[in-house]
Amino acid sequence: MIPESDARFGPKQAEERDARVTRVGRFLRATALDELPQLWNILNGDMSFVGPRALMPTEIETKSNGVAVSIQMIPGYLERHQVRPGLTGIAQVYAPRDVPRRHKFMYDRKYIRNQSFCLDVKLIFLSFWITFRGKWETREKKF
Repeated sequence: MIPESDARFGPKQAEERDARVTRVGRFLRATALDELPQLWNILNGDMSFVGPRALMPTEIETKSNGVAVSIQMIPGYLERHQVRPGLTGIAQVYAPRDVPRRHKFMYDRKYIRNQSFCLDVKLIFLSFWITFRGKWETREKKF
């Protein structure tokens, strides 16, 4: 991200062709190397490999009419805090990066209801596969 991106653009969800991302940042995101620092959080026990993505409390969601909504008001926000945040999850594997949070929160709730070792292994495998193929940043089918 460019320096002071939150100050210039305000806190917002990353989107396709995000103006805040530098050329180096595009490479890091395309190869998922920007996620490597999260391994420290996993080793510390603050995160797990699989679970809902951690969010900044100041993040907002913008409705189609341009009205800003606190993410805490989106259905599913409280449920996603029942489990430890993760590096990858159902929303990261199956949803496009720029879908509204209410859709991502639906995926997160599905993960919470169906959480299992087998599901975690499947999501980790699919995450590696998507990363290997370089399909994180594309809107086409990921596998």
